[in-house]
Amino acid sequence: MSVDIEVAGTVATATINRPAARNAMTMAMYDALAGFCARVDDDPGVRVAVIRGAGGKAFASGTDIGHFRDFESADDGVEYERHIESVLARVEQVAVPTIAVVDGYATGGGLSLAAACDLRLCTPDARFGLPIARTLGNCVSMATYARLNHLLGPARTLHLIYTAGFVDGAEAVRIGLASELVEEVDARLAELCTQLAGHAPLTMRASKTALRRLRNHDLPPDEDLIRRCYGSEDFHEGVKAFLDKRSPRWHGR
Repeated sequence: MSVDIEVAGTVATATINRPAARNAMTMAMYDALAGFCARVDDDPGVRVAVIRGAGGKAFASGTDIGHFRDFESADDGVEYERHIESVLARVEQVAVPTIAVVDGYATGGGLSLAAACDLRLCTPDARFGLPIARTLGNCVSMATYARLNHLLGPARTLHLIYTAGFVDGAEAVRIGLASELVEEVDARLAELCTQLAGHAPLTMRASKTALRRLRNHDLPPDEDLIRRCYGSEDFHEGVKAFLDKRSPRWHGR
């Protein structure tokens, strides 16, 4: 399954453990994270939930591209985005504070996952990016666009997507994508978990719910955008090019 779950006192931790593939996510791994969230909410002793990556090279590098090999139509893209969004929404709805620990790459779905957490601790080696404009030619759900817009604003969100580049830990903190930049991440994580576990849980729960409601108010539909991207020749070319380890040839159709 490649997601390790540990509960130690008031802290529950899910570690994405597929370092040989830069913690690329399979559907089973996404589902395991949803299961982790349910376990956290079912345990009254847990006061903080942590999601991190193993190996020091990546938090999560997005969905394993091999998953897209068998996509045949726009329907596959719609089903995929709906499934991923159900997991991200579940992460977002965890009752206790959630912390993403980003050391290395948080790419594509990994960035979306980090954005769904309440706080993002990152190291100087962190790299945040959504390079879909130069890799697969797909898009993300409206809810993920809303999360990024909420954190960064529209100009920086578009710059991140249009340039298909990465921002490091220091820049991520400067633009609001990360909460803190830390050298000794484990020590700071332990300190922060202790601090949050000692605060009023209802205050934190009400605050995170209120902000989510504000952001999601009148969230517009997105199926037409998902169909346009995932049903395109460009998407199939992007997947094939990625797996063939070559640059894609875009045609805009």
